[in-house]
Amino acid sequence: MAGAWQRKEGKSPRGGLNEKGRRSLRAQGHNIKRPQPGGGPRKRSFCARMSGMRGPMKDSKGRPTRKAKALSRWKCKRRSSRR
Repeated sequence: MAGAWQRKEGKSPRGGLNEKGRRSLRAQGHNIKRPQPGGGPRKRSFCARMSGMRGPMKDSKGRPTRKAKALSRWKCKRRSSRR
């Protein structure tokens, strides 16, 4: 059976994982922490990794994807593709 982090009950509706999802990952040996939207090295690292991921920011119905929700929750700035 899959861990709670893979099912709806372990996912936060605002993006990312809720406490139950984080507990299920820890039980599998992962070192996962709560989001750090206030700043610091974990925020910079997360924003750099997640912003570079492929995938749409909106689904076919115009709703934000889990990627978009996570970036918003961590308060990552969106970069323009033009330089």
